Amino acid sequence: MLATISSAALQGIDAALVHVECNTGENGEPCILLVGLPDAAVRESRDRVTSAVNNSGLKMPRARMTINLAPADIRKEGPIYDLPIALGLLHSSAQLHSDTIGDFIIAGELGLAGTVRPIRGALAMARLARRLGKRGLLLPPASAAEAALVDGVEVYAVPTLDAAFRFLTGEKPLPQVRANLSRPVVAGGAEPAVDFAEIKGQHSVRRAVEIAVAGNHNLMLIGPPGAGKSMIAKRIPTIMPPATSEEYLEILGIHSAAGRTLHGDLAWATRPFRSPHHTISNVGLIGGGTIPGPGEISLAHHGVLFLDELPEFHRSALEVLRQPLEDGEVTISRSAGKITLPCSFLLVAAMNPCPCGYLGHGRRECRCAPSQIQRYRARLSGPLLDRLDLHVEAPPLAMAELRSEQPGETSAAMAGRIAAARTRQQARFAGTRATSNARMSPAQIRRHCTIHSALGDLLQRAIEQLQLSARSYDRILKVSRTIADLAGAEAIGEIHLMEAIQYRSLDRDRVR
Repeated sequence: MLATISSAALQGIDAALVHVECNTGENGEPCILLVGLPDAAVRESRDRVTSAVNNSGLKMPRARMTINLAPADIRKEGPIYDLPIALGLLHSSAQLHSDTIGDFIIAGELGLAGTVRPIRGALAMARLARRLGKRGLLLPPASAAEAALVDGVEVYAVPTLDAAFRFLTGEKPLPQVRANLSRPVVAGGAEPAVDFAEIKGQHSVRRAVEIAVAGNHNLMLIGPPGAGKSMIAKRIPTIMPPATSEEYLEILGIHSAAGRTLHGDLAWATRPFRSPHHTISNVGLIGGGTIPGPGEISLAHHGVLFLDELPEFHRSALEVLRQPLEDGEVTISRSAGKITLPCSFLLVAAMNPCPCGYLGHGRRECRCAPSQIQRYRARLSGPLLDRLDLHVEAPPLAMAELRSEQPGETSAAMAGRIAAARTRQQARFAGTRATSNARMSPAQIRRHCTIHSALGDLLQRAIEQLQLSARSYDRILKVSRTIADLAGAEAIGEIHLMEAIQYRSLDRDRVR
């Protein structure tokens, strides 16, 4: 007897329909044949399913069984097919009688006792079910909560194989899982206890950070060890506007596909904050693998990607960032397929001014030769620096600042000004694809960043003296627009433009 169960395969952060076809009662010695391009984890499901069926009080068919995962040209990976295979075998052997089994997409890993364990990509499967017009999904309890955030589909949490069997036969109903946006489910949030009030001194850096977040501009922090660069970067998510429901679902979908929501104990109160080590590979940073999946830049989508000690990263890893920084997405082509992943993030980078870290310190002597400093800074290409809107120096703290008991300005105060600036930008870009000043198109720059002739001459002199590119010209105008928004000004003034120009410290150093 032939039975077909609907399941899904992850392709990047999306899901594709997979038909689990089970045929029981064929002639030959009892065995299970599994075909359809399965990987090792899928092939091992034969042993897990056999044990789970027997330990659930059900009977494993004593016959030759063929299981086909169609379409056969899509590679199947992971243990998510355990539950649909078990139900398919029970259905094909006439133990499971159900008229509704075809209405659901079913996925879940089985333990040997029949328990159903969490899986990756539940949100993508829920979107697939809605797109196909399915009634709903049967998923592990730990994965059902995120799937329930998708409107238009019913989600049922099945704790065991026996519970799924009884639900489909109509013997025992299962409660439908309801969406709960207050329930913590998303990975990568910054620790809520941190606050900018803990940052002592560094007023110019705090100002640059506020501008960067207000306009979603990429930021470079340059300073000696102990200046507080990492401490400041880790607090940036606390001043970013809360994610909208649409952004939240995008974030959750990426983290779900990467397997970071399997335990249900993760927070979404703040936006993602990713800080990979400088030894990370190109694939780890942008995504990929045999079966392409999201990398760090996609896990930082709608959040912060912090690259500490930027010159220590592999040159090739830094160069692959150039296109994603411009487009907000990355396309990965592999033999297993081609996927496009979203990666619209705020890049925050940090570096020392020289290899020893004490160039221009004031209290400590730099022991680096000029050639060493030049080689150190040459690790960062001009095209990459062009894509960093603000370069700001973080000077060493004076002892009086360290001993001061006066707290700095709180994250809440900074977030209030940023929210007001973002509101102006939302009104400005209503009905367009741009969401912030940093995402303005060339046409929008010409429309919203107009400056009078005298300011144009000033900017031209700065561009010529600093030997900046056309891209840097546009980015200075975008930053000027953000500074004007923070000041509540309708037009870009001289003070706004001058402040934006000063945030090109690496360009100034390059032409000395």
